[in-house]
Amino acid sequence: MRKTAGILVPLFSLRTGRSLGIGDVADLPELARLAKDAGQGLVQLLPLGELPDGESSPYSACTSFAIDPIYVAVDRLEDLREEERGPLLGPDGEATFARLRDAARVDYAAVRAVKRRLLRAAFDRFFVEQWEGGTARAAALRAFAEAEAAWVRDYALYRAQKARYGEAWWLAWPAGVRERDATALERAGRELGREALYHTWVQWVAHEQWDAARKECNAMGVELMGDLPFIVGVDSADVWQHKGEFRRDYSLGVPGDALAPDGQDWGLPAYDWPAMDQNGLAWLRARGAHMGRLFDRFRVDHLVGYYRQYVRTRDDKVGRFVPDGGEPAWIARGEAVLSALIESTKGKVIAEDLGTIPPFVGASMKKLGLPGYKVIMWEQDEPSKWPYLSLATSGTHDTIAMITWWEALRYGERRGFLERIPSLRAVAHDHDVDKLSPRVHDALLDALYGAGSELTLLPLQDVLGWSDRVNVPGVTSSDNWSFRLPKTIDGLRHDGAVAHRLRVAGDLARKHGRA
Repeated sequence: MRKTAGILVPLFSLRTGRSLGIGDVADLPELARLAKDAGQGLVQLLPLGELPDGESSPYSACTSFAIDPIYVAVDRLEDLREEERGPLLGPDGEATFARLRDAARVDYAAVRAVKRRLLRAAFDRFFVEQWEGGTARAAALRAFAEAEAAWVRDYALYRAQKARYGEAWWLAWPAGVRERDATALERAGRELGREALYHTWVQWVAHEQWDAARKECNAMGVELMGDLPFIVGVDSADVWQHKGEFRRDYSLGVPGDALAPDGQDWGLPAYDWPAMDQNGLAWLRARGAHMGRLFDRFRVDHLVGYYRQYVRTRDDKVGRFVPDGGEPAWIARGEAVLSALIESTKGKVIAEDLGTIPPFVGASMKKLGLPGYKVIMWEQDEPSKWPYLSLATSGTHDTIAMITWWEALRYGERRGFLERIPSLRAVAHDHDVDKLSPRVHDALLDALYGAGSELTLLPLQDVLGWSDRVNVPGVTSSDNWSFRLPKTIDGLRHDGAVAHRLRVAGDLARKHGRA
């Protein structure tokens, strides 16, 4: 049975000589080449949905369908000449570019502001020279708008109205557009036509760039894997467009556990599954199909929520699970929803089943053929015994790095790993076994690439032995979601220590039939 090896790298973390303070779509082929040379056949990214101003978490998007414009490769815009980019960066354009390019972390506000200027200037030229001229490219944009009409029409109008009303959330808009009165929407469409066209054009550009990048990655034999957040926020194009299918009187979260006795309240709406059932879960199916359009496979976040949602009313701190009916109702709901998602995406789905997961979920996943996560720091079985229908990893974007985990283990915990995992037994008597020495690092990677799982997917930091984190859950910090590679992708390729670690990963992937 075929096995695959892959790396997890957020798109925003990529650094190249041409990208503008954040990784962008055009960086993906260069990352894919680096991965392929290291024996990796897959690259996983975090969610790409457009974020509202002031937000950096990719799980807080205002849309389930639109690619964040911050990921557009502005130096590839056909409607913007190279000599125009510098002045649009500001009076000290070259210095601005250098500052953003060399920044240690992603400065979302600065990058977004600069890219908006560049995108606006490019669109203004497109509108005059292409759209009003009725050219072939104008026809291509019109074709995109028609093909993606189910989401892009309302998304573009949502973004245009947000601009009109000072970025206020849609619940504060005038009653007509807030409640989607047909006459009010028609009038808004006429009045905001050019602004809505701008947002449609940005998505056309983003999806065209994405399709080209994915084609190039796939031609190298590298899959792209995405990440589907469980739900969107109240102030989103989706909830405005389909407000009857979301419970805005509920606040979604998770119940208490040993780490968070009071549970978590995410402030998100809940799915109104009975309402969605009325149209055959059409929105969910469309969401899954769109992920299938962008990615070769993807993971669904917060799997247990598809079976049972933990909700609080907006004025009550006491939570409960919905639907009512207990385990039989939860199983029926989860299998109905996940079956629809799998069908819409041709089955290329991986389940994020981490955290407190009731036993019935595992049995249901097997029935559905859904692979789940096996994280070495939390598993008791030796990796070679993990089922083929699973994903083997050292951690996720939310966990500490491998080096931090290993070096913080208590003596007895470390001895347990050294005794039960064969590759670690070989280094058990090293004098520095309490450190992530090269031999210990190699042994851990050997165990993970040798897992029984179909896919071994490791954060790039763990492949390289870095301690950097992408996110610390429950902590508000500018360091969250802003990690950037310390060097350009090409610079990593020519860094001796990095190149060595990548060769080790490639050799181990090939040793275990993953490359």
